Amino acid sequence: MTVEWLLPLIWAGIIGAAVVLYVILDGFDLGIGVLFPFAKDKAERDQMIASIAPFWDGNETWLVMGGVGLLVAFPPAYAIIMPAMYLPVIVMLLALVFRGVAFEFRELGRSEKLWDIAFAGGSAVAGFCQGLILGGLIQGIRVENGAFAGGPFDWATPFALLCGFGVLTGHALLGATWLVMKTSGPVAEHSRKQATRLLYLVLLFMGAVSLWTPLQFPHIRERWFSLPNFFYLAPVPVLTALTAFVGWTALRMESEVAPFIATIVLFVLGFAGLAISSFPYLVPPSLTIWQTAAAPASQIFILIGTAVLLPLVLAYTAYVYWLFRGKIGPGESYHH
Repeated sequence: MTVEWLLPLIWAGIIGAAVVLYVILDGFDLGIGVLFPFAKDKAERDQMIASIAPFWDGNETWLVMGGVGLLVAFPPAYAIIMPAMYLPVIVMLLALVFRGVAFEFRELGRSEKLWDIAFAGGSAVAGFCQGLILGGLIQGIRVENGAFAGGPFDWATPFALLCGFGVLTGHALLGATWLVMKTSGPVAEHSRKQATRLLYLVLLFMGAVSLWTPLQFPHIRERWFSLPNFFYLAPVPVLTALTAFVGWTALRMESEVAPFIATIVLFVLGFAGLAISSFPYLVPPSLTIWQTAAAPASQIFILIGTAVLLPLVLAYTAYVYWLFRGKIGPGESYHH
């Protein structure tokens, strides 16, 4: 096992972990934005906002880390993926900025209703674009001579749209289960009902993607259904079904924490399934993590800094979540 072989694996793991952390942590506050229009009144929306106010901006740290990690560790992949996904990426970033501005100005501006619409719209557009990017990557990028050779709308396919709505629904489920865990009163009760319905939709989208990918993409079909891979990989869908059942049962039994944890596990298993389908390709279906890796010296240099800073970021994030633990009741905020 050489350094040239091991370093790309380490960086792929770091970037993958950053993406998972981003999807989970920023996913629940994006999901709250998606659920914003379904709140009954201003008091419920204020309680929903209060439940994420200490966390939401820090959650986006992991998006930055994933993007920067891709740039420094796999620059050829970055140079191909960005032009291939330029439109959904730029719309996603603008939506995130729009959402952030709306979050801060809804209490300060004169038209709170207008900022509420902006917050909900920015959250929904950002989540949908993330699903488009995911779908575009899974279906593959056209590469010739080490460069992107497609058009600006290659990502715009029915499969990518399916992934867009699936990720959007998944964010809403994360947001609903977060509110079950972090709020009390009518918001928690309403969110529990929403979470049950959203769980059905998420499973529907996961099932559709799981059927579509092996039917349309031969390399994914071979990965999952050839022998002995089929037996090795069978635990992933089985665990996904069991996790969904645990989440559904927890919602029925009015558990507060278990539905959120089950949703997180559901996302992790979904990510694991997609990683299994694509590995070792970083630019499916042609370029692997080793073909797109930076020079070992560059990877080692950045890895040293990451090894120092990453534990500090994780520790700070854990401290913030511990510091602002507990439920937000009607009329309360984290300032009080």
